[in-house]
Amino acid sequence: MRFISYLILLSLLVSSCNSKKINIPPRQEIDFNFNWQFFKTKEQLNISDISTNNDWNEVKTPHDWAIKTPYNQAYKITDSTPNLGYIGWYKKEFIVSKDWKNKKIRIDFDGVYNNAEVYLNGKKITERPYGFSPFSAEISKSINLGEKNTLLVKVDRTAFLDARWYNGAGIYRDVKLIITEPIHIKKWGIGITTPKVSKLNATIYIKAEIINSLQKENLSIRFQIKDNLNNVIKEETTKTFEGKTKISFIISNPKLWNTESPNLYTLTTTIIDEDGRIWDTKDETFGIRSLKYTANDGFFLNGEKTYFKGVCLHQDGGGIGVTVPTDVWRRRLNMLKKGGVNAIRTAHNTPSKNFLDLCDELGFLVLDEAFDEMDYPKDKRRNYNLKGKKDPLTEGYSNFFQEWGEQDLKDMLLRDRNHPSIIMWSIGNEVEWTYPRYGQSSGYWNSDKKYYYDEPPISIAEMKENMKNNPPKEFELAKTAQKLSKWVKAIDTTRPVTANLVIPTISHFSGYTDALDIVGYSYRASIYDYGHKNYPKKMILGTENWANYVEWKSVLDHPYIPGIFLWTGIDYMGETSNVAERGSSSGLLDFAGFPTPRWYMFKTLWNDEPEIYATTIPLKKSDYLNINGQPIEKSKDLWKKRRWGFQPFNTHWNYKEGENIVVEVYTNSPTAELFINNKSFGIKKLAANEDHIIKWIVPYIKGTLKVIGNNDNLIYEIKTAKKPSRIEVKTDKTKLNANSYDVAHIEVQLIDKSGIPVKHVNQEITFEIEGPATLLSTDNGNNVQRKRFDTNTCITEKGKALLIIQSKREKGIIKVKASSKNCFSKVITILSN
Repeated sequence: MRFISYLILLSLLVSSCNSKKINIPPRQEIDFNFNWQFFKTKEQLNISDISTNNDWNEVKTPHDWAIKTPYNQAYKITDSTPNLGYIGWYKKEFIVSKDWKNKKIRIDFDGVYNNAEVYLNGKKITERPYGFSPFSAEISKSINLGEKNTLLVKVDRTAFLDARWYNGAGIYRDVKLIITEPIHIKKWGIGITTPKVSKLNATIYIKAEIINSLQKENLSIRFQIKDNLNNVIKEETTKTFEGKTKISFIISNPKLWNTESPNLYTLTTTIIDEDGRIWDTKDETFGIRSLKYTANDGFFLNGEKTYFKGVCLHQDGGGIGVTVPTDVWRRRLNMLKKGGVNAIRTAHNTPSKNFLDLCDELGFLVLDEAFDEMDYPKDKRRNYNLKGKKDPLTEGYSNFFQEWGEQDLKDMLLRDRNHPSIIMWSIGNEVEWTYPRYGQSSGYWNSDKKYYYDEPPISIAEMKENMKNNPPKEFELAKTAQKLSKWVKAIDTTRPVTANLVIPTISHFSGYTDALDIVGYSYRASIYDYGHKNYPKKMILGTENWANYVEWKSVLDHPYIPGIFLWTGIDYMGETSNVAERGSSSGLLDFAGFPTPRWYMFKTLWNDEPEIYATTIPLKKSDYLNINGQPIEKSKDLWKKRRWGFQPFNTHWNYKEGENIVVEVYTNSPTAELFINNKSFGIKKLAANEDHIIKWIVPYIKGTLKVIGNNDNLIYEIKTAKKPSRIEVKTDKTKLNANSYDVAHIEVQLIDKSGIPVKHVNQEITFEIEGPATLLSTDNGNNVQRKRFDTNTCITEKGKALLIIQSKREKGIIKVKASSKNCFSKVITILSN
């Protein structure tokens, strides 16, 4: 009976409090993540079959059952792949108080992947095909007060290749039980905008939508604006009845929200009747900031020119799957912030509410994206438009877009509109691939011009003629985009509409960009000049770019380009053609959230503070030739043509004596000097290197490699390491709340007897955990496929590994020990209370 106990206790509490005339909050938002039961099957079962099933296992949501099975996007290119598709069933039994009669009761799901159906007491309540959409199950009329209720959620993930990246399976985001009075604030019914902002004054405009099921008169709404110390700085009360109430405030000397100081306020909205009874109260967090976009001069935040130093992010957390705890996102986002990142594109779907809350708090500019597919499907095996017959394993959202597209988009907008971090809405990603006439009319694929590097091989007039000779199919992209843009503007006109365009040379005149305020280019920096010259009234933004210096140089060279979004911020599961890999390793951070050399490169570009970092690689394995002692690229301008890959590198100083080694230095210092064992190999200038990398070829000599910038405090060292003799263990937290949510990251590094990190040798690490904690994942950050990540063993990468543990609801001392062959390790302790 444990799975129904906490709501029974809540019911008793309500009854007891009523008898003692204790004031019960009119709105209750109850954590509904605990005490679920789950099983999965390949069979399509009826509700009657579910009721007699005995294979239930207790789980907590968020829950991703797919991460327990090896996943690889390369499955998409094989015909002998095992079918990993399942139907999952979740069950929760609970009792609510009879005192909840006449209450409005609903269950909020922030995301279920996918094809969710919700049943209560055998009756279907609602459904939602799109796995990224927040939705509710209104259960007021179906619930049995004072008796056991059985909630069932069906998740149909049989089409396990329905997306091009890893999306998990199950109730993978938070669930809440919401109880309100018959008179209450509508779900997502508070809208907050800041139409006028200066350092002296800011106008706050509020819309509140009220549900008055009792048709009660003489109602009032009280609006209170509170600062970050919870002090009420403005208050206003106005009469209401039902529907929308509008009001505005002027705040003096506002603390503005920006990327460096993300100041937040709280709006508390309260419904009160003439007798003083409070019917509802709701808090909304918001920020005060202004946005200005110009086609010639870029983007301005609070009147200050601001570059988007952005990254695209998928929603998985490496070995954790898609049930990413807030603490895991916090660690990853803080590391991106430290590297100079200030903007995020939520590729390619509606993100979780928790993720956006963090972006508000940490100061990220967010491009909130809705869809990867619209009218027509992408071929999940090749990323382009689907050719040939449909494959049931790869069928995805295009099957539902016509029916659900408007609600999915509007629900995203309504839920997310008060987040100050969100600065634009994206309606879609590279959807031109699914309308073949766009590619066929561009001229690229029947010429010697290179799509990624050259301007169009034919004139605009010729492209228009090609489009005329390639009539649209049933659905036309320009009309679909206009429809989506109209839906956005119906809810929010304070932010621009954009999309990530993969064939913008056609989209600019096809009518597609007429629906957009900002035209996002996907890997098309080569046509920035072309686009701006021919379509000067539209702002152009790099919404998907390779994580290499040449992309940022294109921003610096074109003042009308407001920034870029690198692909990607963090390595992600999926989108690989190699069965030995688990995903794509194009990130600034790897799968474990450890920085890669790309991160250090962009840290030197996107921060004002002095930075320096070095990598090494044998000359024979590098991209360079030895020309008169200098490293020269094997292919001219190779640095301009690298796409998702990065040059080979090591982070250690362990080679064969005398072997020629290329040393690459990433820095924003005007000069750098290289030393080996205090012998100088010369000073070099950053400005002499077009690719923004200072390079040497040196003979390997055991000892210490050191690079020094233009001041003695700017130093980076790599030392020759011996064999591992101990394990360095450190944790980002020594205390956790015993809530089954808090997370600790335990990093381990192989160390030699002199305390030097060992990065050229890898060994298996075994973790031992005692006390009230759950092992979530072990990871080393590399791209090697593994059967499971929730195991207590992991082979290091560059001598490093990561253990992620999560608290339970029991209090106590957690002890973690890491052991490995011939290595000594101490035990670390973490208090959970």
